[in-house]
Amino acid sequence: MARIQTPARVRGTQDIFRDEERRFAHVLATFDRVRRLYGFERVETPVFEDTQVFARSIGETTDVVSKEMYSFPDKGGDSLTLRPEFTAGIARAYITNGWQQYAPVKVVTSGAVFRYERPQKGRYRQFHQIDAEVLGATEPAADVELLTLADQLLAELGIEGVTLQLNTLGDAATRDAWRDALVAHFEAHRGDLSEDSLARLAKNPLRILDSKDPRDRPVADAAPGIDAYMSAEAGAFFETVQKGLDAAGVRWTRNERLVRGLDYYRHTAFEFVTDRLGAQGTVLAGGRYDGLVESLGGPATAGVGWAAGVERLAMLIDEPAAARPDVAVVVEDDRAHDAAVAALARLRRAGVSAQLVATGSPRKRYDRALKLEPAETLVFAMDGDAAVSRGRVLRGEVSRAAEVLA
Repeated sequence: MARIQTPARVRGTQDIFRDEERRFAHVLATFDRVRRLYGFERVETPVFEDTQVFARSIGETTDVVSKEMYSFPDKGGDSLTLRPEFTAGIARAYITNGWQQYAPVKVVTSGAVFRYERPQKGRYRQFHQIDAEVLGATEPAADVELLTLADQLLAELGIEGVTLQLNTLGDAATRDAWRDALVAHFEAHRGDLSEDSLARLAKNPLRILDSKDPRDRPVADAAPGIDAYMSAEAGAFFETVQKGLDAAGVRWTRNERLVRGLDYYRHTAFEFVTDRLGAQGTVLAGGRYDGLVESLGGPATAGVGWAAGVERLAMLIDEPAAARPDVAVVVEDDRAHDAAVAALARLRRAGVSAQLVATGSPRKRYDRALKLEPAETLVFAMDGDAAVSRGRVLRGEVSRAAEVLA
């Protein structure tokens, strides 16, 4: 019979197990613990949405929509898209479920997201993000709280060498005036721009500021800054954010070239950046989007949020220790197997982690039990016709097995 060929893993996907899974789980567990300290609720949204959710919100001209989305027609002929990020889906849920009644809504989520891009270090076509959003809060205090949450998360993960880069995109009047000045500047230097930046000039000129193409950098670096066009209201908002971060003990640095290209972004934009991941150094990023909900047909609603890649965060943390059981239950004599299983069940129901070792020779069973590095062992043997047990505490001062099984 011909050998059955196992299908290969799809390019850009991953199987997460053992050491990598422990890192992954530690990021998620720390995120869940920290978000509770800040009173953020957990929300779950669909893995796929109507394509318009992302086309309208992320923008038809962005690379994510034009090149990277996994979109497909379903059997009913509707165009669906696997989520490339969380914010748009949460904004859609905010509208369709009437969550305005709970505003301000402070939510977090996590899970798989999908983008068709070239796989590279820490980046996959199916990858995972953690995400935090505040909807319905116009005050700069919401920006400060989200940034403080992010800063505390990175600190509790033990990630060092990360810099918070902060900028403002101003209000609508500020942004429009700055955009006009940028277009005039870039038009005067069309001959020096890359092909990608010439395309951006017509559709999304702010994106030229963060171009990585060497041909664009001299022109981008000489472009006018936003501060010259800042309205008094926008300047006061940004100053309040800065003072709030200082009061919370969050260190930051100004990056006047940090932008978000879509029209609904306003005021605060930020990135936490490291030099430990090569050129792609952003580990957490976000900003204020006071027009996103409107772009999806909802009422005028302020919003601010951030997202971070779980895989990239996991690459930056120390490897968590493997879990060790409280008790290793060893079956020395197979006739005592049922008694051992009964004890095992009682221990687990009492909240004591326990593993059964019941195969191989008696010597190998002891060796395997010790390799688990349990806090104690519980050995079951026979005394005549009766099963008996004897315990040995290896770590700690109290026998948890004895407490439960007494």
